[in-house]
Amino acid sequence: MDGKVVAITGGTSGIGQVAAVELAQRGARIILIARNAARAAEVLADIKRARPGVSHRALQADLASILDTRKVAAEIATSEPRIDVLINNAGALFNRREVSADGLEMTFAVNHMAYFVLTAGLIPTLRASAPARIVNTASGAHRGASLDFNDLQSGRHYLGFQAYGRSKLCNILFTRELARRLAGGGVTANCLHPGFVATRFGARSGGLVQALLPVAKLAAISPRKGARTIVWLASSPQVAAVSGRYFHRCEPETPSAEAQEDTAAARLWSESEALAAAVPHAG
Repeated sequence: MDGKVVAITGGTSGIGQVAAVELAQRGARIILIARNAARAAEVLADIKRARPGVSHRALQADLASILDTRKVAAEIATSEPRIDVLINNAGALFNRREVSADGLEMTFAVNHMAYFVLTAGLIPTLRASAPARIVNTASGAHRGASLDFNDLQSGRHYLGFQAYGRSKLCNILFTRELARRLAGGGVTANCLHPGFVATRFGARSGGLVQALLPVAKLAAISPRKGARTIVWLASSPQVAAVSGRYFHRCEPETPSAEAQEDTAAARLWSESEALAAAVPHAG
C-alpha cells in the first residue's frame, strides 16, 4: 500500500479504526471522514504513530446529512489528486425511528445514503486514479430483509433491527449496481460482512437493543478479526480485478436472493439519486 491514498468513513472506532491503522502501517496515507472531531484527532494521532512522516488527514462531516457528505466529498475531490481506495464503513442502529435534517429515516440516511453520496462525489477522482477500489461494509444482517420501495423510510412500521437489516441489503444492492456502472474503467466495488464484532456499535441505540447488545457481544469476535476482510479487499492483489461481490472472512459468499436482484439494485440507485437531488447544493 506504499503511496496509496485511502479515504475511510467510520474509522474512529471498531473495525474501521483497526483497518485505518493497519493500512497506514502498510504504507497508505489515510483520510479519515468523521463526525466527532475530538475522536478523529485521537485516531489520527494513532495513525501518525503507525506511519510517521506521512500527511494523514481528518475531515469532519455529519454523514447523516446529504449536504455535509456532499461537501466533504467535494473537499477531497478538490484537494486530493488521487484516491486509490474508498472505504464506506460508517454505520448506526437506532432503536427508535429518528429522522435526519433531510427528512430521511436515520438508519437509511447514515448506512446507505452516506455511501451513495460520498461515492458519487469521488467517482471522478477514483476513475482518474485507476486502478482503484471501493469497499463497502455490509452485514449478514441483510438476510431476511427486503425493500419496500413505497416505504424506504420505514414510516409505516419501524423496528430497529429490521431497519438495520434493510440498510445492509441496500449496501449490497448498491455495490452490485455500482460495480455494473464502473465495469471496464479500472475501479472495482465490493462489499463484505465483517462478522459479529465486539465494538461500540449500537451502544447508544437505546431501548432493548442497547440493553441486550453487551450480552450478545460476549460471543463476538474482536475488531481486529472483523477488520481483516476490509483490509484484504483494500489491499490484496487477489481481488484486484474482482468487482460486485460480497465477502466474508476474505472469501466470496453468496448473499440472499433479495441481494442479487438486479432490478431492485437499479431501482435503489434511481431512488437514491432522486433523494440526493432533492437536497439543494450549498451556495
